[in-house]
Amino acid sequence: MKKINVMSAAFLLGFYCCSTGMAGVPNPTVIGPIPATAPPGDPSHNYPFFSTTVDLAAYDYVEEEFFLEGTANRYTTPPLTTGSVIDSGHTYTARIIVRRPASSDDFNGTVLMEWQFGPQADIDAGWLESHDYLIRHGYAWVGVSLRRVGINALKLWNPSRYGTLDVTQVPNDALSYDIFSQAAQAVRSPVPGKVDPMGGLNVERVIAAGGTSPPVTYYNSIHPLAGVFDAFFIYFTGPFRTDLDVKVLRLLTETNIAANQATLRQPDSKYFRSWEVAGTATHDFHFQQEYAPLLDRDLGGSVGTDCALPPFSRIPLNFVAHAATERLIRWVTDNIQPPSAPEIEVKAGVIARDTFGNALGGIRLSQLAVPTGTNTGVNSGPSSSLCSLFGSYQAFDDVTLAELYRNHGSYVSQVTHTAHDNLKNGFIVLEDEVATVQEAAQSDIGKR
Repeated sequence: MKKINVMSAAFLLGFYCCSTGMAGVPNPTVIGPIPATAPPGDPSHNYPFFSTTVDLAAYDYVEEEFFLEGTANRYTTPPLTTGSVIDSGHTYTARIIVRRPASSDDFNGTVLMEWQFGPQADIDAGWLESHDYLIRHGYAWVGVSLRRVGINALKLWNPSRYGTLDVTQVPNDALSYDIFSQAAQAVRSPVPGKVDPMGGLNVERVIAAGGTSPPVTYYNSIHPLAGVFDAFFIYFTGPFRTDLDVKVLRLLTETNIAANQATLRQPDSKYFRSWEVAGTATHDFHFQQEYAPLLDRDLGGSVGTDCALPPFSRIPLNFVAHAATERLIRWVTDNIQPPSAPEIEVKAGVIARDTFGNALGGIRLSQLAVPTGTNTGVNSGPSSSLCSLFGSYQAFDDVTLAELYRNHGSYVSQVTHTAHDNLKNGFIVLEDEVATVQEAAQSDIGKR
């Protein structure tokens, strides 16, 4: 496409300012909802890919799929600096999946919009991690398929349903940044009389979410130009520039710190918080429980677990994700800053560990601080596996448990005390404190 000069770019931005809700970002054409004519699991695949296994109707929620059509810009994305428009007018058709309250009475006004990612197909990572919390508190979640890999996987899975999707007019997913902006525009400022993907809900804020590097690049280079997001909830990656006034809360697992602490770590600031959670893995036991049924149903596969150590950390990262979501929204709406968190201890580039092999420092949930096994964020396996993301879990034997906890009441008391401290410090929410204590009370730890 023909390059545009600075004056032409300014003209385009000025035009969009007057014809759309946010400066510089046009509204795409929204098509849908795309009908689902078969139940999830049907061989025809005529339903949304990775349609949730949650009974949404029981909670008065709906799941709907839409296509977005429009033209997008390419941008420069200089490291930690605002980008600029390279050229414009590239056509695309992308996809969003919306899970939201059916009634405005149940909607809290917040949309979490996730940049979807996966090695071979788009994964609803934030939804899988936190759908129970999101539903309880009236959030809407929107996943955006905007990468070539994800779109091609959809087209292969059901050519008749997804055959019109196309983000390939330029290479290297270069349109994805503008598509992400336009998806946010579509949900926060729908065109009157046109398709509203939010079904008429009053959207008060849109939070960008994601666990890979493109959303970080978006924050650093594109958000200053688009301004369509109210805050960013990012996990597993970084770094972030420090001169923007939009709020960022980031979660890091032990997996991330073990692999790349030198690049990822940066100090908290007025607009940035980073929480490190000891013992956690990028793809942990909770996530595996949510992901495996979808993988089996829609792709007929499973995650290989031939790892050097027993896979899947049991430390519930999702509990901290719930608190992070709550704290970020309070930060946006009431300017109440989230707490700063201690870092996982690192000595000479290696995570420091106690005598059981559990990491020191960081946010310490009771499942780690009152241990019943060794939980880490590290593992290894065949080069084709995802073992490095799974972490590991090795349960203590009865002798070790008896030495640690003289009776069941001692164990429950320690769990209760730690969970209460985590709640007080802002790193878990009340429902997860209650669930933690209930699980401890129902266990047989200390009874043998």
